[in-house]
Amino acid sequence: MGTLSRRRLIQLVPLLGAGLARAQSQPLLQEGDDEAKAVDYHADAAKVDRAKSPKYAPGQTCANCSLYAPDGDKPSGGCGLFYGKDVLAKGWCNAWEKKA
Repeated sequence: MGTLSRRRLIQLVPLLGAGLARAQSQPLLQEGDDEAKAVDYHADAAKVDRAKSPKYAPGQTCANCSLYAPDGDKPSGGCGLFYGKDVLAKGWCNAWEKKA
């Protein structure tokens, strides 16, 4: 078994912190929250009005966005935009980026 290099440890520390943060229950982002309004967040992508949200395309959800971090089998997970709050997997916002 090899030793853990300083470089590798520095790479792992943020991941460990994120794992610990995910272990705790995070509140859900609400559509009325200021940060949600800033990116036109909708808790249910199926209810997005395309006339009011022209960036939306059918099929886009938080679950298939590159910013989304699923939390096991839960219907919600973390998002790179909203520290400390979860978003619904079926949600959508105008920062949506296709998952690689």
